[in-house]
Amino acid sequence: MGKRVAVCAVAQIKNDPNYWHLRFQNMLHECFESIMGQTKVNFDMEKGIRTVITCSDDVFDARTISNNGVTDVVGAQFRGEEKMAQESINGLGYAMASILAGHDDVVLFMGHCKESQGESKKMVMNLAYDPFFCRPLGMDFVNADALQARAYMQKSGVTDAHLAKVVVRSRKNARRNPYARECALVDENEVMNSPMLADPMREMHYYPDTDWAFGMLLCCEERVKEFTKKPVWVSGYGSCMDSYFLGDRDLTSNFSLKNAAKRAYEKAGVKDPRREIDIFELSDHAAYQLPMWAEGVGIADEGKGGAWIDEGGMEKYNVNLSGGQLNGNPLLLGGAARAIECVLQLRGEAGDRQVKGAKKALAQAAYGGAGQHQAVVILEA
Repeated sequence: MGKRVAVCAVAQIKNDPNYWHLRFQNMLHECFESIMGQTKVNFDMEKGIRTVITCSDDVFDARTISNNGVTDVVGAQFRGEEKMAQESINGLGYAMASILAGHDDVVLFMGHCKESQGESKKMVMNLAYDPFFCRPLGMDFVNADALQARAYMQKSGVTDAHLAKVVVRSRKNARRNPYARECALVDENEVMNSPMLADPMREMHYYPDTDWAFGMLLCCEERVKEFTKKPVWVSGYGSCMDSYFLGDRDLTSNFSLKNAAKRAYEKAGVKDPRREIDIFELSDHAAYQLPMWAEGVGIADEGKGGAWIDEGGMEKYNVNLSGGQLNGNPLLLGGAARAIECVLQLRGEAGDRQVKGAKKALAQAAYGGAGQHQAVVILEA
């Protein structure tokens, strides 16, 4: 077994506010057919796909064992099928580990989420908290993020005007991404006059409900030529979970992201991310998170997020040229969306947003209230 794992193919459907006419099986099937067509892989028990990893969430799908509804469409009958019910980028790490450990040499990884079908996203998020103390208080990811946003803005000099710039740029960049959710272009005044969602976060500071599905095929180094001429290598992965209760955490410390990034950098041999990495895709499902996560991965100085925006840090480091999660990806799948954008960039297939000569990229994912869980993946051409 080789020491490297390749992403051989990626597929996705366009992010959409409401695929009312599609079941999630239909969304996945489009991605599945694309992966089969790109790679000509099959389900032969000797040389084909024997392991499938899926990503979905029982609560977002409003059913128990949500992966039970997709095994037929992803070809998982009578094969190993594992479900990632956490942030999707961990499924990519799981697939990488399965191949490096010698468990299998080809892995199909697919995920879906229909945020449009739930009655209340806040009720879904509320279930992440303990039932005796935090749920009765109405805790959810939005109000936890708001507490972090207030603390971080005071520490870093980030203002309402800075966050307006982040929103305007996100929607403008998304116009160059054919898979991005269609959101209206806005100016900074419109953002700064939009209603409050949870002080200091405004409604336009938070990502919109979105439906999406994706697929990836990964394999070991020895067999990569069977499936693609343009492999993208997964060279580093790191994951870290901060304390469960908000009161036990320093909300502005970036504790879990710094640890996840450190592990990914060590695995990939990255010494200086500012000089060595060409593209950064950060999971900014709230606007304040973009400068904060930039500090966490080491491309902005500690406590200087506001100055980093003023000095053009977002453009200098090619951050979220896809439009980012802020323009619209399902919360569960933000990390997969970031990784797929990195793969497209490294293969030279990113169209109008292509970074010339890109060789190395970082995809980051966050889940839980106030970025409790963080994961980082390093990808190389």
